[in-house]
Amino acid sequence: MALTTEQLRLVEQRLLEERARVQELLRGARGDESQESEQAQDGDLSTVPMHMADRGTDTMQEEFDAANATRVSRELAEIDAALDRLYRTPETFGVAEDTGEDIPWARLEVIPWARTNA
Repeated sequence: MALTTEQLRLVEQRLLEERARVQELLRGARGDESQESEQAQDGDLSTVPMHMADRGTDTMQEEFDAANATRVSRELAEIDAALDRLYRTPETFGVAEDTGEDIPWARLEVIPWARTNA
């Protein structure tokens, strides 16, 4: 069953909202990188951490931030792909790519870029 015009409009609106949210997250992540160094923020005179655990904590946080930025970038790519599908072929939007079955409306409301039922 094809989505109604109203459902398509709601999906588009949600995708655009999610796209703006994700872009803001990415801007925030990039802004954090461009902020002055933690050393300058803390007023440290040395670049050497006072304790080895500080170095481990800093490294862990950097890895976490990088992984999060990667996840958010993938989410943005999925949202952009969904918008492309919505604009190019609205009559098939909401059909699972793997089974050809309709994606439940409740799922599309939560994850409007969903490609499958699972």
